[in-house]
Amino acid sequence: YLNDANGFHVKPEHVAHALDTATGGAIDEGSVGGGTGMITYEFKGGTGTASRIIAMKKGGPTVPTYAVGVLVQANCGRRPQLTVAGVPVGKEILENAPFSKESGSIIIVIATDAPLLPHQLKRLARRASLGLARTGSVSGNGSGDLFLAFSTANPGASDAAEPTRTVQTVPNDRMDALFTATVQATEEAILNALVDNQPMTGRDGHHVDALPHDRMRELLKKYNRAR
Repeated sequence: YLNDANGFHVKPEHVAHALDTATGGAIDEGSVGGGTGMITYEFKGGTGTASRIIAMKKGGPTVPTYAVGVLVQANCGRRPQLTVAGVPVGKEILENAPFSKESGSIIIVIATDAPLLPHQLKRLARRASLGLARTGSVSGNGSGDLFLAFSTANPGASDAAEPTRTVQTVPNDRMDALFTATVQATEEAILNALVDNQPMTGRDGHHVDALPHDRMRELLKKYNRAR
């Protein structure tokens, strides 16, 4: 709608340049990178991030802490579905919605330093759908949803110098805190992609409004979610 994806304007040299110039630190949000042409709940969407720090309860003197970070590329949802803190924001701001049916997809990447095994990471990735649902999405027929999760723990697990390797893992009975962090951070990352944005006019004069901050604040107050 906003971009000319079928024009194949991104060439191999652009990809190589992006990889060569990648740096650490805070990630820009909104209409940047792959999020430039994205539309979320029929407002301008794009890239969003959020994270949580978890202190794992333990009986001993030391309490291990782990981080869960979420990055989204949000390009999905119909306007009436948008929900913020339980408030039907989308139903209250129906004007200038450009689509007659759902179109697009969302990519959600979950990163953690908690030592998790592959089957546990699959469980973590599935929880992204709950955070997505808290913003109103029902993952409609035309929405291609992709959830990925990885852990940076156990860095030497693939070293073949020894015939066997020992790896650490969080017990399944202690994973609820990680699930909670994933759901919360996913919801927040999607909302950040909406809030940290501006209106955009793209190809063929197609225009998409940004989520109006003042209207959203008014609605949060109306429904007693903010003062």
